[in-house]
Amino acid sequence: MSTSDIFIGEIIGTAVLILLGAGVVAAVVLKRSKAQNAGWLAITFGWGFAVLTAVYMTGSLSGAHLNPAVTVGIALKDGDWSNVPVYFAGQLLGAMIGATLVWIAYYGQFQAHLTDPEILAEQPAEEGMVDQKAAPKAGPVLGIFSTGPEVRNVWQNLATEIIGTVVLVLAVLTQGLNDSGKGLGAVGGLMVALVVVGIGLSLGGPTGYAINPARDLGPRIVHALLPLPNKGGSDWSYAWIPVVGPLVGGALAAGIYNIAFV
Repeated sequence: MSTSDIFIGEIIGTAVLILLGAGVVAAVVLKRSKAQNAGWLAITFGWGFAVLTAVYMTGSLSGAHLNPAVTVGIALKDGDWSNVPVYFAGQLLGAMIGATLVWIAYYGQFQAHLTDPEILAEQPAEEGMVDQKAAPKAGPVLGIFSTGPEVRNVWQNLATEIIGTVVLVLAVLTQGLNDSGKGLGAVGGLMVALVVVGIGLSLGGPTGYAINPARDLGPRIVHALLPLPNKGGSDWSYAWIPVVGPLVGGALAAGIYNIAFV
């Protein structure tokens, strides 16, 4: 596969991944959405179907890594880092495009949600502020774009992301790769989609299971840039965890694979 195929494939695939994945979160969270309050099962299965759709759509172009942690895992398995920057660039750009498309698709719901007095009253004030009218520290829609912990504990949050990503990338390396070993195959795409659902159901509770640096960082940047009223902060103090954790997890998964399966 050519460099241009990889770049275009990862842009399209990651954009579709985020459009459908963040889209199901928007559907469940936002007021005036027909799927509001559909719950965690809808979110986990929605993300699984998002992975499945994106992999089948772009597997023939780029191998459908769609995740820097997967790219790192495959590179460490093969020892070939030549296309890693191209994969990373396509994934981050695609994630930003996908997040922007979610904003467009749910524009009216975002406006209704973020201007609703009841929603705004539920948000915590900035730490150290006593003015109850102060802007919330993390806006009521940040979770649509990126992940965040239910309990802020750096080592636990980091460990959760590492563990979840090890499961994902080890599944990719052992069961998901196509004949060339450079990306996901058709059967592998279905298996990985089901693994993502399983990770969400079993390990998603503490942090929202980013398990993908581009999935979290790209949409977080979009959240920071979009003209959303009353959106609050983008929680940049936490943002390094869903980037570093999955990259470490991908590397560990490759190490386990090279020791145990080769």
